[in-house]
Amino acid sequence: MALLSARLVPVTALVALVAVTAASCTFAGEASAPSASPPATADPNPAADALATVTPEQVEVAIADLGDSVDEAMKATGTPGIAVGVVYRGEVVYAEGFGVRDIGTGDAVDADTVFPLASVSKSLSATVVARAVDEGLVSWETPVAQHLEGFTLSDPYVGAHVTVADMFAHRSGLYEHAGDELEEIGYDRAAVLERLRYIPLEEFRTVYHYGNFDITAAAESVAIAAGEEWADLAERLVFAPLGMDSTSFRFADLDARDNRAVGHVLRDGEWIVSPQQRQPDAQSPAGGASSNVTDLTTWLRVVLASGVHDGDRFVSPEALLPAVSPEMPTGVPDPFGSRSGFYGYGFNVGTTAGGLVDVNHSGAFALGAGTVFKMLPAAQLGIVVLSNGAANGVPEAIATRFADIAQFGRERRDWLALYRGVFDEVMAPFGELVGEEPPVDAAPAGELAAYAGEYENEYFGPARVSVEGETLVLGVGPTGSWPLEHWSGDEFVFRPEGENGTPGTVSRATFDGDTLVLEYFDQHDLGTFRR
Repeated sequence: MALLSARLVPVTALVALVAVTAASCTFAGEASAPSASPPATADPNPAADALATVTPEQVEVAIADLGDSVDEAMKATGTPGIAVGVVYRGEVVYAEGFGVRDIGTGDAVDADTVFPLASVSKSLSATVVARAVDEGLVSWETPVAQHLEGFTLSDPYVGAHVTVADMFAHRSGLYEHAGDELEEIGYDRAAVLERLRYIPLEEFRTVYHYGNFDITAAAESVAIAAGEEWADLAERLVFAPLGMDSTSFRFADLDARDNRAVGHVLRDGEWIVSPQQRQPDAQSPAGGASSNVTDLTTWLRVVLASGVHDGDRFVSPEALLPAVSPEMPTGVPDPFGSRSGFYGYGFNVGTTAGGLVDVNHSGAFALGAGTVFKMLPAAQLGIVVLSNGAANGVPEAIATRFADIAQFGRERRDWLALYRGVFDEVMAPFGELVGEEPPVDAAPAGELAAYAGEYENEYFGPARVSVEGETLVLGVGPTGSWPLEHWSGDEFVFRPEGENGTPGTVSRATFDGDTLVLEYFDQHDLGTFRR
């Protein structure tokens, strides 16, 4: 899996940490797009060579353990609310809620409680695209620019040729989470997609960098081809036909539901309702869906059945299978001999330690959500776990423990401890000055008015520095605004906090004549502003 190593990265889209491996290929240079149809297997039993065996008896044991698994995770972390659903052999065999959806009201979570899904949205979006492929609106190989007028990237060739598949596989060459920082400072979807052209690219179809606005660009192109808004297209093609009445790609729909989970964050060791609820409409196809385990188990049944719903063909294998097949390696194995990770089109794809194909995705919001689904298709088994606590690895730990017991009869390692450690690193504050005290012998600042003015940046837009009373105030983009605290000489600091700026983040703001460098926005060498 690819960890969120860059610090200007929301935890909106943490790819599941389960090590996976499968056969795949990479594409470089001006090679043609990969075929949408994976080769057929000659083996009618895809689990025939697996070391693990999933039996009804073991699934029953794994289900019986879920109450203890959730209880242990909630006691260890304090996570306010969790919902879990399980599908096995075409049936929903478990759907339960635990804890509260709002720590202030004490209202209980149940199977119908709607949660924000964060990056599980990507897999739902891939299903919508597969249905659009069946309708003949697009193919996976359709260039994004064919329907998204004016779209391009910094390399015009890539901008013209990057396909829906490329963007859903995160292989455009954009850096990890490109565009998220623009959303954070108030740019809408159209503005973010337009500004992607200013990002220097790595090699096309050669490197994997996980992101939100690559998938959003592709989904927007598909929606335009259909002549509909993305949320409407998803409703027409997937949610309405499957009876997923509580699922939507609009934040307003989530916000209007009575039975909904609100985001919670940890402050001084205590869980509180997040003062800022995550509003992800700008990247909705990648991180803005909301749903409950009642609806998501319906969706899992369809995917596990290779696109069949209640005995009828809902989506063709030709359209769906590319999405749930290994299309792009997610990184070089480290150490040598470890299982590799792969990404399909909006899905993680690989194998478990027992040799079963594992199709999964997880998501998280720093402002209060954690989600995951995991499918073992050969065993016809799937689980979804939703939570309303800030990213802490609890859903991943519950799902992985369940899969272990179903395959091996026991949990192979302490997954909760492992995932908590990973998420502690992800949620660590950013900045070279984190934990530092201002120097006691700080050099004095210049006259505040000398720093004021508008500083231009092609990617981020203007940074506005103004004097308000005895304080400098920094504004970036449509809504970004922070007071600047003097540190030493011409160096100030600001403290962004939100979906990207984890608690405790401290960023330098360094003035040098008519140049301003903002550390928080300079993690990809794009954070220099000139007056």
